[in-house]
Amino acid sequence: MNCTFLRSPKFTVIFFLTILLSLYTTSCGVYSFSGVSISASSISISEFYNNTDLGPANIGQTFTNKLKDYMLQNTSMAIVQQNGELLMEGVITDFRITDVAPTAAANPNQRDAAALSRLTITIKVTYTNTTDDATSFRDKTFSFYENVDNDIAPDAISEVVINKILDQIILDIFNASVANW
Repeated sequence: MNCTFLRSPKFTVIFFLTILLSLYTTSCGVYSFSGVSISASSISISEFYNNTDLGPANIGQTFTNKLKDYMLQNTSMAIVQQNGELLMEGVITDFRITDVAPTAAANPNQRDAAALSRLTITIKVTYTNTTDDATSFRDKTFSFYENVDNDIAPDAISEVVINKILDQIILDIFNASVANW
């Protein structure tokens, strides 16, 4: 086989044009890695309030800020104070710690304890899409939990565990609303 064509300047130009054309057509913005294909350009996210007895006082503000950051990072929408094309509001309804792995005390004079506890956070969300009402939902509940080893001091792990739970709930809210999965 004669390979002189492969070494010719004409082949080199055609090769690079083909690569550039393929890169251009695959990055036209039709597809996003987050799976979002929404036409809205703005979203209003109201403050989520903490309606629990046990949750940290700032959990509502923490959740709201994390949700706004996630929307900014994963969509091209702008966050506006009010009258966005998409509206999101809600309340943190449950912050519960339950024992999940009881253990017997070695000494009969001591209380039995739990080796693991489960922290569960539940958030009720209302999502309104003013451009497509079929994707809107009202008072939908999102919940997630994380098991916590009781050998670790509760103050040391609470913020990390809470953030991990909130991150998962935000992903679930994003998928149910903007990504429409």
